[in-house]
Amino acid sequence: MKNIHIFPNIDELSAFFAQKLAELSHSVSEGKQVSVALSGGSTPKAIFQYISQYAVDSIHWNNICLFWGDERCVPPNHEESNYKMTLDSLLVNIPLESSNIFRIKGENDPIAEAERYSTLVSGLLPKHKDNPVFDMVLLGLGEDGHTASIFPPDITLFESESLFAATNNPYTGQKRITATGRVINNAQNVFFLVTGSSKAEMVARIIKKQEGYKKLPASKVMPKSKNLFWLLDEGAAGLL
Repeated sequence: MKNIHIFPNIDELSAFFAQKLAELSHSVSEGKQVSVALSGGSTPKAIFQYISQYAVDSIHWNNICLFWGDERCVPPNHEESNYKMTLDSLLVNIPLESSNIFRIKGENDPIAEAERYSTLVSGLLPKHKDNPVFDMVLLGLGEDGHTASIFPPDITLFESESLFAATNNPYTGQKRITATGRVINNAQNVFFLVTGSSKAEMVARIIKKQEGYKKLPASKVMPKSKNLFWLLDEGAAGLL
């Protein structure tokens, strides 16, 4: 089902998400893993900072494995790296073993790395009908309707047989690696994390199914589990 949650500020949104992650981390027996595919962007960064400050002890980190839903094709110490953002805002503050962290290697050849990461994910995650199943996938939403690193010109990646694919930002030309629809829509739980009034028009267009919404990649996020959560601040929800 589609769950829409609206919060007055980023801290309350972050607290809600931290609780969901904590519940998930405690829901599995010892020795089993919860797989989480992370997102880049300013909203996840704020959430990670909140968890680092207020929620570290509530989460059973030994049960969590972290992956990424997309990455910029830059080295891991580059300021635009999603991995570096997560490292600085979360990983340095939590008791998570490095063996539970699986980054996309943005410094590698994009096509080869997409294939390597697809093989890695396929080998580590449980499957349903030959599709790997993440327990949780985090997604952002761009002002153009993109999500992960699937931009409007590459919307067909939602129909791809691949798990991860090489793509690029059509506005800057920056190369990216992204999860495809096969990964996103087979996840057990998918969370859109969206803040700011600049996203309000796109949020409304997708949720209300307004004119042209089918051309927007984020409209193609339809997990088979039906567990789609929209976590919005009041700015992002302003036109609902």
